[in-house]
Amino acid sequence: MEQVFFVLSKLAWALLSPFMMLNLFLVFGTLFLLFGYRTIALRFLLPALVFSLSLMIFPIGDWLIHPLEARISQPQQLPENIDGIIVLGGGEDIKTTISWQQPQVGQASDRYFGAALLAKKYPDSPIIFTGGSNLLRFDAGATPAELSHQLLTMMGIDEERLIIESQSRNTYENFQRLKTVIPKRNGQYLLVTSAYHMPRSVGIAEKQGIKVLPYPVDYRSQTGESRQLDFAVFEQLEKLEPAWREWVGLTAYFITRKTSQWFPEGPSDRFVETTTDAQADIR
Repeated sequence: MEQVFFVLSKLAWALLSPFMMLNLFLVFGTLFLLFGYRTIALRFLLPALVFSLSLMIFPIGDWLIHPLEARISQPQQLPENIDGIIVLGGGEDIKTTISWQQPQVGQASDRYFGAALLAKKYPDSPIIFTGGSNLLRFDAGATPAELSHQLLTMMGIDEERLIIESQSRNTYENFQRLKTVIPKRNGQYLLVTSAYHMPRSVGIAEKQGIKVLPYPVDYRSQTGESRQLDFAVFEQLEKLEPAWREWVGLTAYFITRKTSQWFPEGPSDRFVETTTDAQADIR
């Protein structure tokens, strides 16, 4: 069943991706225009034009991704003790790493920086990475887990502290397989992932019975005066793609009962131990 869900989710996103939808409308509109079907062509080209102009004029990407990032904030206080730091994969650039034979990271590389900072705060806690290949066909013998091992050790984290889970292909499988590798089944763990991805991650963790304190990183939205008319189409599209994918993912995971809430939020009192000021300790 999980294999079916994984394949269907990949195929569905190939059609639901805003960039792909824009391209399809342009292609079909152009083809109908070339074959003389002007009325039908306009039904494809006009929405594509409106969408493109909207990206130029309005911060659509910011509007969609900001509610996701604002849903769960970084904790103002951190616990004195934890049982581990969970890092979700996604910050690796596998294809470029293989092409150039050097470890490369992508947009979500802040997940590694967040993990490194927390590793200093908790020098005795294990760093638990979870993530395998989420590509349907590309396979060059390297995995995100192997790359994560290189990146985390390059950041000065002792190899003996690492626990690597390399078989999961999506967020649901991340937490399913984490249950088999975490040191304590009922332990308390800090969870590091991108801010826009945190609500769904927390929802799945709760459903799987893993106690996590969210530590979101990799913020991408701009707010207030930072939002301005600058015709940054590509920048807005870069935000729109992951934001739309996440909203679709939240809906799909809720419908398939992988989460208990459609838009999960972080618990305020998950850790009951004495806490210390987070910002002071992480500096």
